[in-house]
Amino acid sequence: MSDSVLFRNGTVLTMDDRHTVLPNADVLVIGERIAEIGVGLTAPEGATVIDASGGILMPGMIDTHRHMWQTAMRGYGADWTLTQYFVWYYLESGKLFRPEDIHAGNLLAAIEAIDAGVTTTVDWSHGLQTVDHADAAVDALQAVPGRFVLAYGNIQQGPWEWSASPEFRDFVSRRITPGNDMLGFQMAFDVTGDPAFPEKAAFEVARELGVPVTTHAGVWGATNDDGIRLMHENGFMTPQTVYVHSATLNHDSYHRIAATGGSVSVSTESEQSAGQGYPPTWTLRDHGIPVSLSMDTSVWWSGDLFSAMRTTLGADRSREHMEAHSRAETVTHLHLRAEQVVDWATRGGSKALGMDSVVGSLEAGKKADVVLLKNDDSPVMFPILNPYGHVAFQAQRGDVDTVLVNGKIVKRDHKLVGVDLAAARAEVGRTIDHLRGEMGEEAWTRGMNPDVPETKVGDNPYTYTEWDAGSAQWKH
Repeated sequence: MSDSVLFRNGTVLTMDDRHTVLPNADVLVIGERIAEIGVGLTAPEGATVIDASGGILMPGMIDTHRHMWQTAMRGYGADWTLTQYFVWYYLESGKLFRPEDIHAGNLLAAIEAIDAGVTTTVDWSHGLQTVDHADAAVDALQAVPGRFVLAYGNIQQGPWEWSASPEFRDFVSRRITPGNDMLGFQMAFDVTGDPAFPEKAAFEVARELGVPVTTHAGVWGATNDDGIRLMHENGFMTPQTVYVHSATLNHDSYHRIAATGGSVSVSTESEQSAGQGYPPTWTLRDHGIPVSLSMDTSVWWSGDLFSAMRTTLGADRSREHMEAHSRAETVTHLHLRAEQVVDWATRGGSKALGMDSVVGSLEAGKKADVVLLKNDDSPVMFPILNPYGHVAFQAQRGDVDTVLVNGKIVKRDHKLVGVDLAAARAEVGRTIDHLRGEMGEEAWTRGMNPDVPETKVGDNPYTYTEWDAGSAQWKH
């Protein structure tokens, strides 16, 4: 059986450095890699030929920040604020998750990602209370034919504690293979701004292991400019560092990120709805900071990057209009274009993860992560006049016809291939039964709009230290 796939006659968004767009072109995949892109290519003997006419071929999208373990509770927190989220997951019920519950959430999230054309996903996995939880997370990721990065974290313990444990070191040596582009690795933790900088020890572990750090930065009331300053003063801001949200930082912090070559993962739906701060793309563009996109968590929002692209355009443009109106001016030409957010959803992610030589664009020699958007039964997929605008504003997950990851077909004719969705659903059902049973039905129902203890309203929700950043003093 041939290991070749030929897409014929599609509109190809290469997302290469020139953003080359090729109408009525073919993409040939041989084995794991893209072999050729052009017009009228010859199909190798036995190749799978896919008619892409009337469709858009683009690189697989890349999500640089998703709490995949929480997907088992899809939609549960639709009306939460960030404070309610912290109380539920960090302080109370999140502690009830067993390793099998992490597995269930990761499995469903991984399937959801490839179904929506997201071929690489960072599992910002801060529910790893034990290495058994971590093993379960990786087991789930490796059970799905996608490309993933495990960002190891534990919100129930200080990062200087879990990163120093022999169990963590053993996990890394057992499960993580350097250079494996199907399962990458990061360390995920946050910096509270505590002047003692206890997180320094975890940064030193990351440096010793040679792995990047991803951190929630610029989150209103939680992580702030003091954390960025401490990272910078201690030499822990690197080109590989991914700063998530970064919505409430001052210009000094943005300058530090720009000067050290880091990038920001923007989760626009999250920032708009939960309260981290206004989605920061408008100021990131001013500072020349690279951007990638992410969905954060399906406990609130959708898990596809079509939604991320359109909400990001909307937020940035809304800000631009409001700024102009405050000066009694009008915007005549928008600065953020659809083409740019499609880049952020593809190349932005590959660059942030240090994988740009591997994925992120359709170019000969790169790994074949390919998405075909085509839906002949939908009035929305015709006509395609502005392909970037079509991807950002018109297409949706239901229009994802075919997905290749590493040259392997994982979705074809709108149906997943080689995925046991029924088993994943059964696992998630058991997790929900467990949580409802442990909490009780009244608490489970109340959790959809949970009370926030008065003593917790002003506290820093990142409970690693007793430092209260809000009042800039030690709590007594």
